[in-house]
Amino acid sequence: MQAREDLPHPEAKLIGGFADHLALERHLSEHTVAAYRRDLEQLAVFLSRQRRSLASATTPLLRRFLAQQVTLGYARASIARRVGAIHTFYRWAAARGFVRTDPAAMLGRPKVANRLPTVLRPAEAAGLVEAPQPGSQDEVGRAVALRDRAVLELLYGSGLRVGEVSALTLDRIDLEQGRVRVMGKGSKERDVPLSDFAVEAIRDHLRRGRGVLAADGSAALFFNRRGRPLGVRDIRALVGRYGSGKLSGRRVTPHTLRHSFATHLLEGGADIRAVQELLGHSSVATTQRYTHVSRTRLFAAYRQSHPRA
Repeated sequence: MQAREDLPHPEAKLIGGFADHLALERHLSEHTVAAYRRDLEQLAVFLSRQRRSLASATTPLLRRFLAQQVTLGYARASIARRVGAIHTFYRWAAARGFVRTDPAAMLGRPKVANRLPTVLRPAEAAGLVEAPQPGSQDEVGRAVALRDRAVLELLYGSGLRVGEVSALTLDRIDLEQGRVRVMGKGSKERDVPLSDFAVEAIRDHLRRGRGVLAADGSAALFFNRRGRPLGVRDIRALVGRYGSGKLSGRRVTPHTLRHSFATHLLEGGADIRAVQELLGHSSVATTQRYTHVSRTRLFAAYRQSHPRA
């Protein structure tokens, strides 16, 4: 990734070294590394206007930077991520002698409301996943519909992250065994089962759709209309398109389908540790968010159904 042109060379070099550390040593995802880089570049530009550098920053200056972010209208979650990036950067820089002391050590973190994820009801999720219909469209239109059905089945039926679906290649799909191997966060691989619906949808995509869209020699499982591997933005766009068509007025994202996958498993009696493994969560605490969703539904059902509620 290119450094910002308005950054002094020493700052760009220092941020580049930190980004390499995140990618090569900590094995963070490309998107996480890019976000941390942007956060630090914003900080470096702010400091340069104060005639300071990343190496000479002080705690009061870091607080002024964050206060400016609030003034500019950034969400608390975005500011909290920037605080995390600053903490991580200065711990790394101090450990390697790039700074004498850590100016972020006394920097507090803003509290972020823990919003419960949006979850579709089973019938809503099924209707959304089954929305793509090849019908009487032209050859490319039929191929796109078959592709979209397979993508949606993977998002809801297997709970994959949008980046995991985008990165899938032919060798990672085993239709005979009904499983898919994905590369998750932190470069951790995991095997995830495929539903019967997903197996059928992927098989149809491979037989009648992929060849119409695929570029020669590419092993990617999914392609866009331009013959390029289907990207994260492509997948978000297609989910949003079908979501607005089937669930008017509701914002549906790939993560909505992942949330729904986890919640429906737990509501069906699945063990939380098993759901943790399927989702690829490093901590069961992350998975426990979905038990709160289920409990919310349970209380809502009580209030709606019981005569004395």
